Amino acid sequence: MTDLPLTFSPEVDQAMRNGAPVVALESTIITHGMPWPQNMETALKVESEIRSHGATPATIAVMGGRIHIGLTESELQTLAQAQGVRKLSRADLAACLASGEVGATTVAATMIAAHLAGIEVFATGGIGGVHRGAEHSFDISADLHELARTPVSVVAAGAKAILDLPKTLEVLETLGVPVIAFGQDAFPAFWSRSSGLNAPLRMDDPARIAAAHRMRKTLGLGGGQLIANPIPPEDEIPREEIVPVIETALTEAEAAGISAKDVTPFLLGRIFDLTDGRSLDANIALVLNNARLGAAIARCLADGQARLPIDETCPNS
Repeated sequence: MTDLPLTFSPEVDQAMRNGAPVVALESTIITHGMPWPQNMETALKVESEIRSHGATPATIAVMGGRIHIGLTESELQTLAQAQGVRKLSRADLAACLASGEVGATTVAATMIAAHLAGIEVFATGGIGGVHRGAEHSFDISADLHELARTPVSVVAAGAKAILDLPKTLEVLETLGVPVIAFGQDAFPAFWSRSSGLNAPLRMDDPARIAAAHRMRKTLGLGGGQLIANPIPPEDEIPREEIVPVIETALTEAEAAGISAKDVTPFLLGRIFDLTDGRSLDANIALVLNNARLGAAIARCLADGQARLPIDETCPNS
């Protein structure tokens, strides 16, 4: 482990030494998801939310040939204003480290780094998945395979709603990834509480989720869990409202000949415009909500609640 190119922030290092709960955070939401200074403001809010709920945030990024597990506020500000930051997944994480470039971690890369650092819980916005038309383009996010191989519990508001959600759930089932809806039967769809699809599993308290995480390790089952946490009701854009907007954006992308890695940024930009900015407000709200649940699960794991009978809940901070 000492040979790993990991640099822990002082805050995360202390938490890890004390066995305190830690929640990993990705960095592409900072470098590729929002403009300056809103990206910095949101990053600080998410970290603050985790601290206020009894855990330590560990925002992960690659800088100077090292994987940084937790960033100081100065490092966070540097990353938030950096230009030409690479968007890293499993395929290019090692190359970025070897070249000394600055890289922001996606869901897949954050899971890898968190596992290397000994962090078991990761809170994000939404995972990637099967893109629409994937039967022709074969465009499927590496996030799905990472969930099948890396033992980190990922809290997200489902998969991004611009994706093919039925196919995404099918692939997750094929890969053996537990998909657990938190507090409801429906699989959430990022900006909306329901995708119109049922989640394969449902759990209503963090201790059960933590216990399932531990049980997978006991059974020798590889991979992590996807905890699908619906956006709060007051912040959602209902499915019947957002679906026509997504369809309009998809039609415009096809007409413009936009493809591959350019599709998602284009769609998110158009959806922002078509909703007069409500999509970004909802995005921030759901990330904060996921941070709260991630902190609760991490507390259960750190406090030993994962080994208690399943009807016992994790104590509040």
